[in-house]
Amino acid sequence: MSGGALLMWDEAVTGYNFGAGHPMDPVRLDLTMRLIEAYGLDRAPGLRIETAPGAAGASTLRLVHRQDYVDAVRRVSADPAAADGSYGLGTEDDPAFAGMHEASALIAGQSVAAAEAVWRGDTLHAVNFAGGLHHAMPGAAAGFCVYNDAALAIARLLESGAERVAYVDVDVHHGDGVQEVFWDDPRVLTISVHEHPKTLFPGSGWSEETGGQAAEGTAVNVPLPAGTTDEGWLRALHGVVPELLTAFAPDVLVSQHGADTHVEDPLAHFAVSVDAQRLAAQACHDWAHELTGGRWVALGGGGYAVLDVVPRSWTHLVGIAAGAPVDPVSEVPASWRDAVYARTGVATAPQRMTDGREPSWRGWESGYDPGDVLDRAVRATRRAVFPSHGLLP
Repeated sequence: MSGGALLMWDEAVTGYNFGAGHPMDPVRLDLTMRLIEAYGLDRAPGLRIETAPGAAGASTLRLVHRQDYVDAVRRVSADPAAADGSYGLGTEDDPAFAGMHEASALIAGQSVAAAEAVWRGDTLHAVNFAGGLHHAMPGAAAGFCVYNDAALAIARLLESGAERVAYVDVDVHHGDGVQEVFWDDPRVLTISVHEHPKTLFPGSGWSEETGGQAAEGTAVNVPLPAGTTDEGWLRALHGVVPELLTAFAPDVLVSQHGADTHVEDPLAHFAVSVDAQRLAAQACHDWAHELTGGRWVALGGGGYAVLDVVPRSWTHLVGIAAGAPVDPVSEVPASWRDAVYARTGVATAPQRMTDGREPSWRGWESGYDPGDVLDRAVRATRRAVFPSHGLLP
């Protein structure tokens, strides 16, 4: 198996554009790549950039999506005015735009190519920060997501011979589309740590959602209260994920790193820092090395503080994967701040790669506090799924 990391990038992913005023502004992708370049990560010895993996073809898309849905996306892509809300297309969340199929299939193709490269042993790690579009369903767009590249990457891994794949989703929103696709598949462990469905879209991801009859315990949901901070978020992540991954023994780890857990994100209610997001990425990297021989596919996801948060969070992710982690106290290169101004007219880009936090958390072995709402949430998840894996809750 080769070492190092692969970064999937094509400027054309910025064509995934729902239009002016939509929260998923493609500038977040462009500025992330510019920050990666400003730090010289694109020239790091441990990183290779794949610029032309190609779009996912019809047979690949059918691993997850219904043909009638793909046909509908193609129609709307050719004529956005034809969108009428059918298949979730042309809605407020997923407005139709010209080239929708091509841009969505490109992102899907990047994630599938990343998974293939890891499985073949061409690279240990692969990153597609344009991916992580985890809400798309087999027959419908949802939550800013058209094709579910995360599910497609997992499906390709299974098709290629992987016997067990683990998916860890730290986006603030529940990874409902990936869970739906693999609900009845015992070969896939989906773990989602997210804001409670009572207070956030998509309204699913309760701890009692644990998988289909043939796959009991392979859907894992950790719904956390609004206002969750670094310490609670990391306590929940470490209180559930590592024990389950160890018991499940996956061949590959696929992780989704939505940056919308951040305190400044306008669409959610957590109070997490870039520093905690960096630690979560590092944890996924470490779990991959401990449990999968290093096989790790890392995807982006949500994140709507498009200047202040997303580029820093995902640059940390790429640096970790490349074996060239960015010092969080380092000053953001002036060249990148200039690029932000040139691209957006905003002159107040972040100065450093840290929010000034040094997060710490209590490990679950330190004890359970029944008076703490976060501890109760973690406890509920452990009780719901740990026995299915032979673990004590």
